[in-house]
Amino acid sequence: MTRDASDAEIKKSFRRLARELHPDVNNHDPRAEEKFKEAAEAYEVLSDPEKRNTYDRYGHEGVRGGGYAPSFEGFGSFADIFDAFFGGGMSGGFGGGRGGAVQGGDIAVAVDIDLAEAATGVTTEAAFDAVAACEHCRGNGAEPGTPIETCTRCDGAGQLQSVSRTPFGQVVRTVVCDRCGGDGRIPKQPCAVCGGRGRVAGEKKLSIDIPGGIDDGQRIRLSGRGHAGERGGPPGDLYVLVRVREDERFVRDGEDLVTVVDVPAPLAALGATLEAPGLDGPVDVSLAPGTQPGEVKVIRGGGMPHLRGGRRGDLRVVVNVVIPRRLSGSQKRLLEQLSDTLTEENLRSDEGVISKLKRALRAS
Repeated sequence: MTRDASDAEIKKSFRRLARELHPDVNNHDPRAEEKFKEAAEAYEVLSDPEKRNTYDRYGHEGVRGGGYAPSFEGFGSFADIFDAFFGGGMSGGFGGGRGGAVQGGDIAVAVDIDLAEAATGVTTEAAFDAVAACEHCRGNGAEPGTPIETCTRCDGAGQLQSVSRTPFGQVVRTVVCDRCGGDGRIPKQPCAVCGGRGRVAGEKKLSIDIPGGIDDGQRIRLSGRGHAGERGGPPGDLYVLVRVREDERFVRDGEDLVTVVDVPAPLAALGATLEAPGLDGPVDVSLAPGTQPGEVKVIRGGGMPHLRGGRRGDLRVVVNVVIPRRLSGSQKRLLEQLSDTLTEENLRSDEGVISKLKRALRAS
C-alpha cells in the first residue's frame, strides 16, 4: 500500500489482513491475536487524517508521544475487536446471521465382547443417554394444535442489532435473538413435554452389529444415531468403542492367535498327538519325537478373520516342555537308568548356542 492510499484502499487492505489473522484461519500462529491488534492500531492511525499526518512526519513514536496511543479498553477480547470491524460473531464466518439449523452432537459409548464374539461377529445392545426430538410436538416446540407465532422481539429476523461507538467510529453488531434463539418464531403455547425446546433427554437403547475380526479399541461410527439437531438440523453420530475381553487361552497378534500347550518331557522325547485350545474347539497337534521347548506348531486358518474379509489368520501353538518334579523313588531310578544310556547323539542339538540365543530373543 502506497503512502497516498485512499481511505477506501486502507479499509479494504485492513479487512483483508484481519481475515488472514483470524484464529480459525491462522491457528498455526500463536501471535495471530497480537498481530491483529497491531493491524488495528495501524488502521486507527491511518484512518485518522491528523494521526496519519503525525505518523508521516514523526513515525510511530511521534504518534504515541502526541497522545494518540490506541486504546482497546472498550473491548473484552480479540472477538470484540473483530466484531467491531465486521459486525458479527467470529463463529461460523465473518458476520452475524440468523440462527439456522444446528447439527446435533456426537455420542460415544463402549461395549464389551468376548474374543470368540470378536471372531464371529455379534449383535449386542448398548444403552446411553441421548437428546431426541420430542415426539409429543414432533420437534417444533409447540403444543399440538396451537400456532407458532413470529417473534416480537426480533420481528422474525432471528437476530438483533445494536449500534455502539468505538475508536473506529460507529459499528453495528448483530447477535442471535435471545428470545427465539435465532429461529424467528415462538410457539404460542409451548409443548407441555419439552417446554418448547423441541427436544427431550432420556435413555436410548440400540442394537449394534459388531463385525467379525474387530480388534480391541477399534471404533464403529453409526451416522445419524447421536443427539437430535436443533431447528431442523441433522442428528449427530454415534461412536461405539469396542473392548474385547482378554481370553486366558490366547494372546492375539494381529489376525494370529498364540497359545501354549504343556507337554511332559517323556512325551516330547517320544512324540505324541495332543489337544490344543482353538476358537472353534480343541485341535489336534502332532509332535515329532524329540520336540524341543519353545517349538511352534502352526495351524493354518485357526486364527481371527480379517475385518474386511479374506483368509483367516493362523493359530500358533507354542510347546512348553514340562520337566517332572517331586519324583518318587522308582521314578528317580528309571530316570537314572535312562540317563546312564544317553549318548552325545541323543543330546546333540540341531542348532548352535548362538542360534538358540537369537531365536529366544526373537521369541521374546
